[in-house]
Amino acid sequence: MVLVRCAPVSAGEKPSWCRDLPRPEYKELERVLSADPWFEVYKIRPGVFAIYEPRQSEEVISYLIAGSKRALLFDTGLGIGNIRKVVEALTKLPIVVANSHTHNDHVGDNWRFNDIYGMDTGFTRANAQGSTADAQEELAAGQLCGDLPPGFDSQHYATRPFKITHILRDGDQIDLGDRVLQVIATPGHTPDSIALHDEKNLLLFTGDTFYPGTIFLYRPETDLSAYAASLARLNQLAPHLKLLLPAHNVPAAREDYLSLVNQAFLRVMGGTMTPVPRDGKQEYKFHGFSFLLKQAVPPPKRP
Repeated sequence: MVLVRCAPVSAGEKPSWCRDLPRPEYKELERVLSADPWFEVYKIRPGVFAIYEPRQSEEVISYLIAGSKRALLFDTGLGIGNIRKVVEALTKLPIVVANSHTHNDHVGDNWRFNDIYGMDTGFTRANAQGSTADAQEELAAGQLCGDLPPGFDSQHYATRPFKITHILRDGDQIDLGDRVLQVIATPGHTPDSIALHDEKNLLLFTGDTFYPGTIFLYRPETDLSAYAASLARLNQLAPHLKLLLPAHNVPAAREDYLSLVNQAFLRVMGGTMTPVPRDGKQEYKFHGFSFLLKQAVPPPKRP
């Protein structure tokens, strides 16, 4: 989940986060017509489409991953636009849903689908009940860059309840037909965070465990030790990857980021880094990314 920016914005003035959009990385990608104008769609690889929401500060990215027999939608976004309409225009294959984790900005349109894969955690089950407060925060002052879709009911906007129909476990394989995705449990950001590894095509869908930008690690459900272990595990895959596909900001990142992020967070957890205050929290800055924690990690005790 991305930090809420609640500073008031004057009429006609763009929030600061969206003044530099579109991000330059998108100019290198093949854009595809979207069936719902709330989304922008980009073809990343054959059978892999990034479904981007650039007009809300989360800049959420969901992914449609197609095999020969079925397709998997990795996350369903904010639920402001109709992502089902988008994916059904991209493929005629049967569609299953899996979530990188169940923060509201990744499960907003889960309710539109019948087959939903999810982790067996209390956090997952609680979020499957839906949320109004988290959804309404997405519409706060400074959160939008442009207009909401025509007819969108902002007053009653909420993350609707959904039902998990298949339990996922670490190491499970999802066979889409000529494309197999391995589930990698990556707890830390949330207890139910996962990544998907497309070994044959050298791709890793990282969810919120990594994305270029500020990685948020301050909510009550975040476990910093578990996050460090998850980064170390993903880093072992780096030599066998060509591309990372994160869930925010940009849909394609270099595989060497895994090593950089792993090393950076080891420095954070070792207490050798000095953070800077940000919105009542502590931010550890590195080139291309940062970590936002609830409080600073204390330096190691001297013997």
